Amino acid sequence: MYGNLTISSAQHNVVFIATVNNSVYAYDGDSGALYWHKNYSAAGMRAPQNTDMTGACGGQYQDFSGKIGIVGTPVIDSASQTMYFVARSTNGTSFVQHLHAINLADGSDRSGSPVEITASLPGTGDGNVSGVVSFDPQRNNQRSALTLLNGVVYMNFSSHCDWGPYHGWILGYSASSLAQKIVYNDTPNGGDGGIWESGMGLSADPQGNLYVVVGNGTVGDNGDPTSLTNRGESTLKLTPTGSKLVVDSYYTPFNYQDLETNDLDYGTMGALLIPNSSCFFTGCKDGNIYVVNKDNMGGYNASSNQILQTITLGPNSNFHCQAAYYKGASVEYVYVWPENDQLRAFPFIRSSNTFNIANEKAATVAGPTGQSGAVISVSSNGTTAGTGIVWASYAATGDAEHTVSPGILRAFDANDVTKELWDNSQVQSDNAGNFAKFSSPMIANGHVYLPTFSNQVVVYGLK
Repeated sequence: MYGNLTISSAQHNVVFIATVNNSVYAYDGDSGALYWHKNYSAAGMRAPQNTDMTGACGGQYQDFSGKIGIVGTPVIDSASQTMYFVARSTNGTSFVQHLHAINLADGSDRSGSPVEITASLPGTGDGNVSGVVSFDPQRNNQRSALTLLNGVVYMNFSSHCDWGPYHGWILGYSASSLAQKIVYNDTPNGGDGGIWESGMGLSADPQGNLYVVVGNGTVGDNGDPTSLTNRGESTLKLTPTGSKLVVDSYYTPFNYQDLETNDLDYGTMGALLIPNSSCFFTGCKDGNIYVVNKDNMGGYNASSNQILQTITLGPNSNFHCQAAYYKGASVEYVYVWPENDQLRAFPFIRSSNTFNIANEKAATVAGPTGQSGAVISVSSNGTTAGTGIVWASYAATGDAEHTVSPGILRAFDANDVTKELWDNSQVQSDNAGNFAKFSSPMIANGHVYLPTFSNQVVVYGLK
């Protein structure tokens, strides 16, 4: 959503919708009128499909139900009224990924756009050729949201079903010129290290540092698990230095090898920074929430985790979900809703940068029983009491990892999530269709905009 955008000499609230077919639409956020629509597949090419990932999941790749064009959520620069996104294209043989910078008013590419995404650096890791590891536009999956920080557009990459050889990459491009500024690979002398984050973007602080969680992959180098060279299964604080991102601090669970062996990746849920604090919050497939000091993460200790707090939910509470934060009049909360679990609200204790588990609140309604858990957004009128609402979207039935499943949208009191306010199953006409995994509801101007896998964005408001 972009407010008061000038189109045809008038100002409008505009909703932008990016699709896996490499299309972007601009709709009026109030009336639903279509202002423009463009497709950004490369000339003579189309959006890739799941069947193009021929080696993923043994040739039975179903994490996507079809096309794999624009996947990572775009980012908008309000000052220049420019949207940035990654579009992926193929002719069935060759694959390419492009970074686009487009004008919000009409969808036209800015000067220098698009730019082909390429990268390489020295390394002895998987797939290297003569000591050089290169970006693979077919295998590398740009799933997470883009991040705009200090004039640089950052994008990060995972894979398709751990189809190797692959690596986790973070690439940064100048927002003005689209020249490549940053190249980072988290396993240059190893393998894997996908940056998944359940669709969330990289977190950042006012000092310009980036925060990321890395999934399964090589830990350390030359037998030293504390080496900064390969940092799979880790939380990282990265500082831009020249053309590189330097690991300023990190945390790797003491049982990382067990997580690696049993596919209990650490980096499934994205990184959430609590505003104006040093608290870093993330979750893992093992059912644990890890609370880390963002500036002194704890490194690696072979016998125990040297972090602020571990919150254990249960072995089936896999975190393929997104967390959200809310500051009320007197209490701050972080909300999560992993699969096979409840919506949970953890009160934040600012003095200790930990959470008051004794006063945790949990919703009593049935939740997601399969992937990908719930995606959550919070709306409020500032900290005004009684205005906070937690919006949670998830697959109402089935497992959304490999199937397109019916969805449900629920609303809860942000100060007491045991109180459900509304859900879209109460009235048949409010049903939205199929759940769009990793796509959070958006709240603006008195409306809730819900992406779906039913070829529509459904808009809710007061009747």
